[in-house]
Amino acid sequence: MTALLEGELPHPYMADTFDCELIEVGEGLAVFQATPQLKHYNPLGSVHGGWYATLLDFALGCAVQTKLPAGLGYTTSQINLNIVRAANTKTGPLRCVGHAIHVGRQIGTSEARIVGPDGKLYAHATTTCAIFEAQPQVS
Repeated sequence: MTALLEGELPHPYMADTFDCELIEVGEGLAVFQATPQLKHYNPLGSVHGGWYATLLDFALGCAVQTKLPAGLGYTTSQINLNIVRAANTKTGPLRCVGHAIHVGRQIGTSEARIVGPDGKLYAHATTTCAIFEAQPQVS
């Protein structure tokens, strides 16, 4: 995760879709920042719930990843999220802060919150991740 933050590993393409970036990483911690844009709106004229879910999933999973030894990976097996405030193009940059709760041999859990520049809560979530032996990436 540190290598990703420092640009030693390539930027994930999925993050480009959501215009989000990893801005801080630590032991059991992953912080992302993203700004809602019109391309993130649903047909009803608000930010799509999938945008919140994806941003939360980035932070939730990466918080677990920071606690794993080299050679292990994870996948989200369950996510529970609550959107408590609507975001829009005027909201400004939102931060999504993920904290690992428990990381064992097969299961990891974490929690995350999306907060606005004023500290207001926009969404929160918990996840369960399945942990497995990582396979080498093929380009």
